[in-house]
Amino acid sequence: MGWQWIIDQNPDIFCLQETKSESHQLPDLVRSPIGYFSYFNSSKMRKGYSGVAIYSKIEPNKVEYGLGVPEMDQEGRLIVVYFDDFVLLNCYFPNGGGGPERLAYKMKFYAHFLSFISKLQKKGMSVIFCGDVNTAHTSVDLARPKENEKNTGFLPEERAWIGAVVKAGFVDVWRNRNIDVKDVYTYWDMKTFARSRNVGWRIDYFFVDPTLLPQVTNMFIHKDILGSDHCPLQLDINF
Repeated sequence: MGWQWIIDQNPDIFCLQETKSESHQLPDLVRSPIGYFSYFNSSKMRKGYSGVAIYSKIEPNKVEYGLGVPEMDQEGRLIVVYFDDFVLLNCYFPNGGGGPERLAYKMKFYAHFLSFISKLQKKGMSVIFCGDVNTAHTSVDLARPKENEKNTGFLPEERAWIGAVVKAGFVDVWRNRNIDVKDVYTYWDMKTFARSRNVGWRIDYFFVDPTLLPQVTNMFIHKDILGSDHCPLQLDINF
């Protein structure tokens, strides 16, 4: 996926995850594209790791970086932008691989994130969150569920968290609009050339507050756009 493809799509807002950079390292065209306000959050722990960015044609009323929990906010994983009609969270969730400590960190991050969005919801805000959640929810969301039952990204506790998000009232937009659709994924392992065989995972999502569902006009997974081990997602919504 090239930068030009994003510009050609002309989105009102676009979100990037795993940017692995700091804003001062970016060329002017990427740091401050014409017509957009841009916001970046990078890892404070180590260079070239994690990171997220949001670009918006409309200037938000408020921007926050992180969950407000120091332990969870050192890796530059979240930007929250507040508008008149909704609040948008762009998040690159922890992977959970690399041993028990990282899985524990992922689950703790998950817990804090759900608490954060639930508080926004209770305040009467219409919540949209998107990003690389790094977990497939059900067996239809990855090509080889049986083989991955004991692997991070499809562990029972990880999947249960997405279930808790749904139970809290947030809607997985793509699955809501494509209930019985199979073999549609957002991530493919590059080392095994999995994309050419469509051996993938649907681990990238748009979730919305149910009050926003009537305003959703479409949702796309651009599986044919190359350039990354993930593909772009597009949410069309009217305000």
